[in-house]
Amino acid sequence: MADKNTSCAFRTSIGGQALIEGILMRGPKKQAIVCRTADGLVEKTEELKLVKDRYPLLGWPFVRGCAIFLDSMVKGMQALTYSADLVPLEEQGEPDPIDRWITAHFSEEKAKKLIIGTAVVLGIALAVFLFIFLPALIVGFIPALKTNYLVRNLSEGLVRVAILLGYMKLVTCVGDVKRLFRYHGAEHKTIFCYEHGKPLTVENVRGESRFHPRCGTSFLLVVVVVSILVNSVVRLDNSFARMGAHLLLLPVVVGISYEINRWCGGHDNWLSAALSAPGKWLQHITTAEPDDGMIECAIRAMELVIPEEKGSDAW
Repeated sequence: MADKNTSCAFRTSIGGQALIEGILMRGPKKQAIVCRTADGLVEKTEELKLVKDRYPLLGWPFVRGCAIFLDSMVKGMQALTYSADLVPLEEQGEPDPIDRWITAHFSEEKAKKLIIGTAVVLGIALAVFLFIFLPALIVGFIPALKTNYLVRNLSEGLVRVAILLGYMKLVTCVGDVKRLFRYHGAEHKTIFCYEHGKPLTVENVRGESRFHPRCGTSFLLVVVVVSILVNSVVRLDNSFARMGAHLLLLPVVVGISYEINRWCGGHDNWLSAALSAPGKWLQHITTAEPDDGMIECAIRAMELVIPEEKGSDAW
């Protein structure tokens, strides 16, 4: 049986992301950013331009996963940059050398686009290194784990899980990330409150669960687990050849993972509960209980993207 506090008669397609002192909510037609500043809440709303509207092929099952993932990364990085710009100058850290070089050589508008693009590329590169190259290297140096392909593939998968959990746990030591995770909790609670049909008030949202089955964090864990199964077809001994094969299979892994996450989000049964459980466990690390001010941000962001036609945001 599903948890009564997390099962819903209505499942919304509205999703969100925690920002620096704020929340991004994305609905079927538009997205909204609401951040808390010294002067109060700052709001930004814009119409969504979906990639699948321009290229219908990218909306097909098992293809849409990669397109949505990349689109979410770009839009998420844009939103993070916007929220970071709202932080008072005296509280902002020094820009890194890459950002300084870009700012010095390009106009302000072009520099922002390049900085966001660079951040997305570096983020993908880091993920590829941590979850494809590093596991293959580590297992490749341990002869006992190379006795057969099954043991080697399983060992690499377990290393990926360990790296993901270790990385998530490590970043919680950073003060700013702790606050980010509290906003993440506010986002989940607000979505649950809306799905349960309750008025969006701080009191109602406060009582909801912060563990949501359609969370992007859960998606990351599903990707790691699915990669163990998909990469089992790789039967190569050379570590670098294995890295290349795993990289080529990455779009397949992401496509399958997205469909699993989407299916789990739309069902309440023993199978969806079992498949969603590891992602919810991971949310014990990536979410935390928010304060009322964080909840207010999430509520306002949700209100800005709820469609006028009731039910048109159904999952």
